Amino acid sequence: MDAYETAAQPTRAFVLHPDIRTDRGRRLPEHRLAEAVALASALPGLVVVGSEVVRLPRVQPGQLFGSGKVAELKARFAAEDIDLVLVDGPVTPVQQRNLEKEWGVKLLDRTGLILEIFADRARTREGVLQVELAALSYQRTRLVRAWTHLERQRGGFGFVGGPGETQIEADRRAIDDQVIRLKRQLDKVVKTRELHRAARRKVPFPIVALVGYTNAGKSTLFNRATGAEVLAKDMLFATLDPTMRGVTLPSGRKVILSDTVGFISDLPTQLVAAFRATLEEVLEADLILHVRDIAHPETVEQAADVADILASLGVKGGTPMFEVWNKLDLVDATTHEGLLVQARARENVFAVSALTGEGLDLLLEAVSAAFDEEKTERTLALPFSEGRKHAWLHGEGVVLAERETEDGWEMDLRWTARQEKRYREL
Repeated sequence: MDAYETAAQPTRAFVLHPDIRTDRGRRLPEHRLAEAVALASALPGLVVVGSEVVRLPRVQPGQLFGSGKVAELKARFAAEDIDLVLVDGPVTPVQQRNLEKEWGVKLLDRTGLILEIFADRARTREGVLQVELAALSYQRTRLVRAWTHLERQRGGFGFVGGPGETQIEADRRAIDDQVIRLKRQLDKVVKTRELHRAARRKVPFPIVALVGYTNAGKSTLFNRATGAEVLAKDMLFATLDPTMRGVTLPSGRKVILSDTVGFISDLPTQLVAAFRATLEEVLEADLILHVRDIAHPETVEQAADVADILASLGVKGGTPMFEVWNKLDLVDATTHEGLLVQARARENVFAVSALTGEGLDLLLEAVSAAFDEEKTERTLALPFSEGRKHAWLHGEGVVLAERETEDGWEMDLRWTARQEKRYREL
C-alpha cells in the first residue's frame, strides 16, 4: 500500500491533462480533465486541490512538457504543497523519473491511477489476482536502468565475460516469475468460472449482460431490476467484480442478469487482458443492455468508447443489443420529453431512470419479448456420437418427439432462431 493511502493527512493531488495538438481524439480536453479529476476523487485518501489542461504542440521526450511549463508547475506545486501529480495520459518511465526529480513529488499516469483504483476496489479472489497481474505487467515497463551501479556482478573482459546480471534484469525476472505464478492461480479461478458457466448452460435461462461506461448507472439498474444491493455510488468504478442474479420478467420468464465492470476511454491494455475472463460473461450473453448516461455531455463519445472495447473483446454483431438511456431524472423537462420521443422512434432504445424506476417496465417487457421469439419445427437426425448435442437439446426443452434409428436419433424439434444458432455453435 502506498504512503499516500496510509498517511494520517489526506494527500494533496494535482491533475494535469496534456492536450497534445497532434493527438487530439473525439473528446474535448476539458471533459477529459473533468473525468481525470473524478478518477482521482475515487481514490481514498486523495484531495484534488487543482487541475489544468496543458496545451502541448508536441511531446518533449525527456520531460513531456517544455522546460518553461515544467518550471511554472514546479513553483505552483511548491506553493500549494502538492504531494502527488496525476497526468491524464501516458508517461514514459524516463519522463516520470525526470518530472518526479524536478518537482519533488510522486507522479502517476492514467494507467497507474486506474490500477490504484482497481486495487482498492477488488473484493473477490479473482478480482484481486487480475489487478495484481495487470499491475505487474505495468510495473515491468517502468523498470528503467538509471545507474551503472545497479550491476550486481561483472564478468571477465572482452568476449569472455562482460557485465553480469544487473539489478534491473533481476527485478524483471522476479516480476516474470510472479506473473507466471499469478497466471497459474488465475487459471484455476477461470476454470471454476467456466464450470459455473457450463452449469448455467444446462439451465434454460437466457443471460442478459449489462455493459456501459463507468458511472452510467448499471449497478443502480441492476439493483432496481433484481432487488439486490450491489454497491451503487456516484463514483467511477464503484463496482469491479461481476454479479449475477435471477430475474423474473413480467411475462413470467426467468433470465440471469449480469452486472459487469464499467468501461472507460483509454482503458489500460493490461486491464483489458487481465479482466478478459471476467468480461467473457458478456461474450456468453444472449442479450446485451448497453447502459448510457444520457445526461452526460459526452454520452455519444462514451458510447463509441464502449463499442470499441466490446469489439476488442470479440463481441460479435450477432448478439442482440438494447440501448438503455439512463438518468432521465438528471435532465430538464424539455430534454426529458425530447429523449422519450427519440427513444420511442428508434428500435431497441429505451429511456429510463434507474433511480426512480421510470421506463423500467417497458424495458423489462421488451427484454421478455426478445426471448419470446417465433418458433419453428423441424426434424433432425443426430448420430449416437453426438451425445453432448443430444443432452443439450433436451436441456433446452426443444424436443417434441424422439425415435432411435440404427445410427442415432431422429428428433422432432421446436425451437427459436436463437436456440438453433447456439446449437450450431456447439
